[in-house]
Amino acid sequence: YGDWSSDVCSSDLLAVKAEKLEVPAAVAKPIRELLGPEAAVIRDDKNEVVLRLWFRTEVPVRATEEQMKNGLTYREIPATTVIGVVEFPRLFVDFRKQEIAAGTYTLRFALQPENADHIGATPHREFLLMTPAAKDTMPDLIELKSLIERSAKINNGDHPAVMMLYPEKGKEAAAKLSNKGNGIHVLSVVRPLVADGGRTTLGFALAVGGHVKE
Repeated sequence: YGDWSSDVCSSDLLAVKAEKLEVPAAVAKPIRELLGPEAAVIRDDKNEVVLRLWFRTEVPVRATEEQMKNGLTYREIPATTVIGVVEFPRLFVDFRKQEIAAGTYTLRFALQPENADHIGATPHREFLLMTPAAKDTMPDLIELKSLIERSAKINNGDHPAVMMLYPEKGKEAAAKLSNKGNGIHVLSVVRPLVADGGRTTLGFALAVGGHVKE
């Protein structure tokens, strides 16, 4: 589970590079201690930073040894697990076309509810929900309802602030960007998973640019 490659990977107007950076001071120590020393730094075509993202060094999952051998998916990650931290140096527009103020946010895993309001709204149900780092100080699992409420307060709206997850079957450790079409750009990385059944890896693919069609 070595460090990411330091090479630059670009996708149209965005480029990503792994850089050794201090985690923002806004992140509480119990969460900071879970994060790796490198951030995936995404820049635009003017070389301005769009975001910096620190991933958890090991993501805990609920899986047996047999499941680990057969390969895991996002669904083995317990809801509300802390996955990482993201810092926006300027205004960011999330996958739901919501404006997210510059700042530092924790990222916790959640599944979109299966109800009439959400059916067909997005291509996948797996998301990372943002919470202001100053208001999310412990890495313990929390009630999903509480997470959704915290995240929705970012915009004083009905929906949480999100980064959608696409399926990712890649095995390369290096961070990379890809274009999913319709202006959607995705950051892909491979992260270690740990469970009672052993250790493995899983690819994560986060929407870092573009938004769902109206």
